[in-house]
This record gives sequence, C-alpha cells and structure tokens, in this order.
Amino acid sequence: MMTFPPKPRRSLLAAGAAGLLTGTALMPAPARAQGLAPTPSMRGGANNYLPGAAIVPRIGQGGFWLTGTVRRAGDGAPIPRARIQVWAHTTEGHERDPHSHGATLTDADGVFRLEMPQIIPAFGQAHAHLAYDAAHDENGYQTVFLRPLLASARDTSLAAHFVLRRA
Repeated sequence: MMTFPPKPRRSLLAAGAAGLLTGTALMPAPARAQGLAPTPSMRGGANNYLPGAAIVPRIGQGGFWLTGTVRRAGDGAPIPRARIQVWAHTTEGHERDPHSHGATLTDADGVFRLEMPQIIPAFGQAHAHLAYDAAHDENGYQTVFLRPLLASARDTSLAAHFVLRRA
C-alpha cells in the first residue's frame, strides 16, 4: 500500500483562498445530469386547480416573487416555453379565487418568474401551488403538481423546480 505525504499547510490554504475567490469553496462537484429523475406530483398540489388559467404578467398587485426552473428528466436540458400555473392564498385572495391564479412561460433557459401578492398561511402553512399541466401545454410532458412550503410566512420569494418526464 502506497502512502503519500500530507500536503503542506500552505498548499491547503492557497487552495482554500482560490476557492473563495472563484466562488467554488466548499461546493460539491457538479451533479451529473444523466439520469436526472423526474419530479413526482405532490399530495395536495392540485387543490383548487383551475384548468387553463390565463398567462399573465403578474397576479394582483405583486410584491412576492415565485421563481423556478423546468428541466427534462434524464439529461436535465432546459424546457423553453413550458407553461407553469401558479395559485396561492395571498393578501389579495384565497387560492380558490380565480383572480389568485395565473400562468407564465419559461424562457429559453427553462426559467420562470412570476410576481404575485404576498403568500399568507392557509390551514396553518404558508404555501404555493404550481402546475405543469400537459393538457394546456404543447411540450409533451407529464402533468406535475407542486405544493412547496415557505420557510417563514415573512418570506417574500419562493423557488420551485420541475424535472419533467415525456408523456
């Protein structure tokens, strides 16, 4: 069995400093996209869903940002123009109210961003609902519903990510 001498302390410090300067310190190796598993639909995610909600520039008066990405299962390629519907219980309405619903499209990099009123707790939890609904999108993937929770009811943004499987 071969043993190697320990690296000098100076080398370790220099490597750590270089990592801090480049933003890679303590970051894990990049994940391999091959074999990226699809996102499962979440229980309760479809509650109060309204099929075919309009694509809107924002919901209500805004102030809260919902962002995320949409990628293809397997290779992780971004899915442009994927239609994502959003709804929530907010300072301007309940999640079953039609004016609390809206949809947006992803950009060329599979990123979406939609401004909406502040999400507030419903049934004890501040949460949003999101859907990639295959019946209202021409990209050909399976429907997925998400119901992510906010870490705090004071949060003013939330990120949700979809990995979609071909229908």
